[in-house]
Amino acid sequence: MSLQVNHLTKIYGQQKAVDDVSFSINKGEIVGFLGPNGAGKSTTMKIATGYLPPSAGSIEVDGFDVMDQPIQVKKIIGYLPEHNPLYLDMFVHEYLHFIGRVYQIPPSQLKSRTKEIVSMCGLEPEQNKLIGSLSKGYRQRVGLAQALIHNPQVLILDEPTTGLDPNQIVEIRKLIKQISENKTVIFSTHIMQEVQALCDRVIIINNGKIVADDQFKNLVGRQANVYIISVEFKEQIAAQELSIIDGVEKVQLEGKQFRVHSTKDIRNELIRYATEKNLSLLSLKQEENSMEEIFRSLTSEATA
Repeated sequence: MSLQVNHLTKIYGQQKAVDDVSFSINKGEIVGFLGPNGAGKSTTMKIATGYLPPSAGSIEVDGFDVMDQPIQVKKIIGYLPEHNPLYLDMFVHEYLHFIGRVYQIPPSQLKSRTKEIVSMCGLEPEQNKLIGSLSKGYRQRVGLAQALIHNPQVLILDEPTTGLDPNQIVEIRKLIKQISENKTVIFSTHIMQEVQALCDRVIIINNGKIVADDQFKNLVGRQANVYIISVEFKEQIAAQELSIIDGVEKVQLEGKQFRVHSTKDIRNELIRYATEKNLSLLSLKQEENSMEEIFRSLTSEATA
């Protein structure tokens, strides 16, 4: 088992940022760790890397307890934080050489390892430049390189493509896929296409609790028989009124639109309801099942 999270809780004052979270990740898995802002993703990752202590519970990396054996954990874990901290006044190769020394890579191997990681991360054209002069995309590559320099078994990436343009996102995505072949990878993202492109498995957290943990194909498959109808009326009505329609399982209000979850296509029933109640129907649409819809369904507050 590469990463084992056991009943993890983190409390800030009166707020539970992480609430009794448990999951495990096996060697070789690529896991997407998803959730809305403030759900507890970054806090969980910071605890897993030893940057924050838990309020309760524990995390083990390859059998080493993060709090009791922090040095052993840091030797086998690579971490790219959301806000990629770099020494902007250092040259790329100089910085990576410095990080390699921090990880105590033997001097006889450090030069060749730095050269290898520069090539792997596509940094050869920029290796003799100051990090402060690099584009956002290349800085992210440097961040990945520092997380990989010591050849970690577990790689933790927090929003690795934040702020990148579409071309840079594709490049970083390819790089993650390439380097993850022999590693355990957990990364957080708000970009659902990354989940579809990279992940074997998805863990979704909301309000500090795990609300889904399954293979990507299973999550999508379970939604195949779930219908989500988006409907808007000119008049104001209560969500509870829609919940009594046959087949309706949940009703959510987002802005002025209701998102009605049902076990069958109820568009005709909604039209009939509007007619009977003398309501003006402004829009009615069946939404496609997608990772975005699964995410919204699991992390939105139900109103009925």
